[in-house]
Amino acid sequence: MIYAPQLPRLGTFEAWRDAARALASNDVPPEDVEWAMEGAEAGLFGGGAALPDAREMSVPRGFVQLAKLVCASRAVGAHDLLYRVLLRCRGNGNLLSNRADPQVQQLEVWAKNIRRDMHKMKAFVRFREVTPQGANRRQFLSWFEPDHRIEELIAPFFTRRFGDMDWVIVTPEVTTRFEGGELSHESITSERLDLSDETEDLWRTYYANIFNPARLKIKAMQSEMPKKYWKNLPEADLIPGLIAQAEARVRQMQKDAPTLPPIRAERILERLPVRAGQDDLHSCARCPLGAQATQAVGGAGPLDAPLMIVGEQPGDHEDLAGKPFVGPAGQLFDEIAAQAGLDRSAAYVTNAVKHFKFTPRGKRRIHQSPNRSEIDACRIWLTREIAQVSPALIVALGATAAQALTGNGAQIMQRRGRVEQGLDGLPVLIALHPSAILRSDQSAQMRAALLADLQLAAQMIEEISAL
Repeated sequence: MIYAPQLPRLGTFEAWRDAARALASNDVPPEDVEWAMEGAEAGLFGGGAALPDAREMSVPRGFVQLAKLVCASRAVGAHDLLYRVLLRCRGNGNLLSNRADPQVQQLEVWAKNIRRDMHKMKAFVRFREVTPQGANRRQFLSWFEPDHRIEELIAPFFTRRFGDMDWVIVTPEVTTRFEGGELSHESITSERLDLSDETEDLWRTYYANIFNPARLKIKAMQSEMPKKYWKNLPEADLIPGLIAQAEARVRQMQKDAPTLPPIRAERILERLPVRAGQDDLHSCARCPLGAQATQAVGGAGPLDAPLMIVGEQPGDHEDLAGKPFVGPAGQLFDEIAAQAGLDRSAAYVTNAVKHFKFTPRGKRRIHQSPNRSEIDACRIWLTREIAQVSPALIVALGATAAQALTGNGAQIMQRRGRVEQGLDGLPVLIALHPSAILRSDQSAQMRAALLADLQLAAQMIEEISAL
């Protein structure tokens, strides 16, 4: 005998609960039940047999709340799987706490999707006032397109939040009304409403002015405000333009900001000798990095050195000391360079980017790799150093240095140990950055690779010097 309960669009959970109780209390196996929403195409068995009378039964704590959420899901098989887990729950009160169970795990995934959909509805419902003249309560109207059948689940939130006004929320399948303190739902099909009004221009102006380009994180923004909701937000059509203008606006904000350095940075700068060609490096504002770093860190070494070593950027130690290659990565480089027979003191060492890029985490400053625009903005200082030193060979340590020197920062592991022509016309030897060794779980192999690269550099410099 096959049963085919038909679930209504409104009261779906209550209808499922009553049918499931009648079926489960009579030990009807899930294979004999064909769940369907009312109005959907009839299954193989049409309306099915009449449901048996329900008997007394109990379910574990938490199952009812889980069932309320899952019953709102549009996922295929949600009602069937819910019934299967209900049968398994009898005599197994701990089943729902076993998140390793694949059926329980799937129900939790569907419930999480429902909660997320409810959260998005709370965030993106936009009411428009439609109060007629002479009304004693303000009246508002809104349109929303949920992914799931959540209208009944979410309505209590809006009644608590907007209990002092009358409102209507229209979705493609359900119209929810709160009028005179009474809540009602009506299952009717509706087309998208046009709710534009004169306040939208004011809101768009406000939104454009509070948009902070310096704190723009596109992926995080789209995670919290997915594009599918943009069509209902009046400010959404401004977003692409605001993103495109963000970098230019940040530069303008830096230009307009006060130019006095922090007291701590000023004291450090007073102790720094001014090297030829670096007289305006410390006031550089070509990219945003200078605003957060303690100071710019230029190169160090003989100005007639035949070898130039270019790293990525200053680290935490370099930022405070004002000297390149003095932190853990620089110390490791010195150690490997000595093994390779390379005289570090005879080389000019510098970085592709002159300011420390980091993100604060408590009291620590965590290194962040420079992006393409920051590398390009700092290229002027590296070009000036190369012209000043005029080395016979440049060693590019890592992707950032390779990008700055050759225009290509990709596939460093495949390119390492090779000599390429740099953008300045000089030979550039691609090598690993010592910080990669410190972070790697294959440090021995990577250390051997950097040692081989520096041995090659020492050999090339020796050959050049012999000419």
